[in-house]
Amino acid sequence: MENFTPLPATAGGILIGLSATLMLLFKGRITGISGMVGALLKPAENDWQWRLLFLLGMITGASLLHFIGIASFAPRSDFPLWLLALGGLCVGFGTRMGSGCTSGHGICGIARLSKRSMIATTVFMLSGVITVFIIRQLIGLQP
Repeated sequence: MENFTPLPATAGGILIGLSATLMLLFKGRITGISGMVGALLKPAENDWQWRLLFLLGMITGASLLHFIGIASFAPRSDFPLWLLALGGLCVGFGTRMGSGCTSGHGICGIARLSKRSMIATTVFMLSGVITVFIIRQLIGLQP
């Protein structure tokens, strides 16, 4: 395993779980990011403000952690822009087709014991394992 950091990963998992729990408890809503973004693109009356604030809070929090030096991350620069754009479009299509993103199903759906989310998360994970196997073992590419 490369770059395994158990304490920050555990802290991040706790914060993600806490935010999902608080959103469900106080707002009665599921913390699905793709659903929030999708609803912002065609907002209903009086239902866009909390979504925008939540998303801005995520971006602001991550930016603050980056700028004060607690979190260190950088986008990959060795991929062609067209390939990144194509990947983003595929992810967007997949979230619509799967009625949510991997994190929405994996964190919020499984926590609510949603059968659909359990199946979706299993399919996501198996697809990832198969993809990595094909890329690393059959094609021979390494990250």
